[in-house]
Amino acid sequence: MFSVVIPGRPCVTDINAVDVQPGVQPTKFAFTVPALPRFNHIVVFFLPGTVLPPDTAAAIYLQTPNSKQGPNGPEFQFLGAIANEKPSAIFKVRSGGGQAQLTEAQQEDDMLDEDANASRDATNGQIVIGISIEPTQSVAAQMAALDAAREATSTDLVRLPPQQKQITTKVLAQRVIGNAFNFLASFAESDPNRRGEDVVPLKSFRDWWTKFERRIDMDPTFLEREDPNQP
Repeated sequence: MFSVVIPGRPCVTDINAVDVQPGVQPTKFAFTVPALPRFNHIVVFFLPGTVLPPDTAAAIYLQTPNSKQGPNGPEFQFLGAIANEKPSAIFKVRSGGGQAQLTEAQQEDDMLDEDANASRDATNGQIVIGISIEPTQSVAAQMAALDAAREATSTDLVRLPPQQKQITTKVLAQRVIGNAFNFLASFAESDPNRRGEDVVPLKSFRDWWTKFERRIDMDPTFLEREDPNQP
């Protein structure tokens, strides 16, 4: 019914039903994979021909060696869900419990950065990817709680400390200009028609603008730091 892809590994198809009962269609499944080599993305999708019962969705859970310990061992954490109308999803996972379901705009860049972003504290052991067919309402409630927690975390990350001064428009403009100047200076060439003057190819400016927009997307507040070149 389901399959899992972990970047850099073969497609995982050896799924196990965990609630097998005679005469009853199983609703809970699990994939078990080695924790190493490290990874920080998983793709879960329906195999061709898979159709869930009406008003149900497949909730995706993750259990790692670093998951919070419960009475019965490491707890499963809810990642998100797939359904008939959305038969696949990419999830960004981190040991220690954090996770996020990626938007389409984030998927390409994050997948390219797989090696660089892999969690450093992954340990030996097994990781279990659980799939549970549940009522749509139950899954929707978990999705709402996950989105709320993610929104709260995002707000905390961008909240400025009280002692930090507000950056004026003039300072921001100066930092944008300084960023452009530092980048374009290395592409300056002497103008043979105007002695003592340098010119910069228009392509270099386009390259700077592309890199600048990408930096803004990745780190929207970098210009607000005293030294924007510092992480």
